[in-house]
Amino acid sequence: MKKKTIILSALTCATLCASAQKITTKNEVIDLGNVLFQSPSTATFELQNTGNSPLRITNVKTSCGCTTVSYPKETIAAGASFTVSATYDAQQLGHFFKDIALYSEGAQKPYYLSIRGVVVDEVVDFSGTYPFTIGDVSAEKNDIEFDDVNRGDHPVQKVHIKNNTTQPVSPVVMHLPDYLTAVVSPTTIRAGKEGLLTFWLDSQKLRDYGLTQTSVFLGMYPGDKVALNKEITVSAVLLPAFQEMSEIELANAPQMRMSAEELNISLKGKNKAKETITIENVGKSLLDISSLQMFTTGLKVKLTESRLDPGEKASLKVTVDARALKTARSKPRLIMITNDPMKPKVIIHINVTE
Repeated sequence: MKKKTIILSALTCATLCASAQKITTKNEVIDLGNVLFQSPSTATFELQNTGNSPLRITNVKTSCGCTTVSYPKETIAAGASFTVSATYDAQQLGHFFKDIALYSEGAQKPYYLSIRGVVVDEVVDFSGTYPFTIGDVSAEKNDIEFDDVNRGDHPVQKVHIKNNTTQPVSPVVMHLPDYLTAVVSPTTIRAGKEGLLTFWLDSQKLRDYGLTQTSVFLGMYPGDKVALNKEITVSAVLLPAFQEMSEIELANAPQMRMSAEELNISLKGKNKAKETITIENVGKSLLDISSLQMFTTGLKVKLTESRLDPGEKASLKVTVDARALKTARSKPRLIMITNDPMKPKVIIHINVTE
């Protein structure tokens, strides 16, 4: 019985010692962005000993000899902050992802940090403009569209940004839905320098066909607050699948004919004006308009009938509200999703004149 007690006490001590040491950091992965070939580039990690006992790093290992690491050799007090610097000497072109393992006294497993980026033989600056302001950075656009997405696709959209402040910023994309992934490169953008936001869409996680819209926010540092001036709107259009229809099915499919796919609406000094589009099913089976959505505010739509038998017609009434349109972030448009295999998606552009 006494022997068992001693073993239990030793296990308890080991558990407490391990849990007493805890390393945390805001960025376990630092993106260095574009790195020049054979030009060493350094990432500095800001870490903290958030455990309740002193911490000592006993060893550091990297995934390749091209990465050197500088770390504190002295004991780090509980609650104290410290830095670890990793320098990558690029010896070949292309993408890289390097791991750094920190071994500390009493810990059973190492704590991992990573650096990544792209090695290039020449850094080419973005030649476009930055007409939009998002937080403390300028951006080429503040509205992202994933158009004509099929189930299973993983499309990518990129946004160039520039830090026009006098201080470095570490932008982070906040409030991402589960179907979006975003990366900022480089992780820290120096004053006057450019960066890149990359968004990936997982179409398998989109729930419905048609338009899905959301807003994400670009904070200037991890833990930044959400605000309207940091908003980026994101829209995705998921198309129904008609690729496997036979020739007979196509011959007997519905077919939508519209009197117009673009509307020119004149306000003539008024706040509101409207126009009508006639929709007709000239096919051989039921036409189903399963979704009718607006890309922007400032529009009001009414469809008299969404399911049309062959030969039937419906009216689509579009009303424009000039005051509401002033807050729209993109051009006024409508989208329809149908079971017409030749027109599964129809975009109706609205041109408004005073």
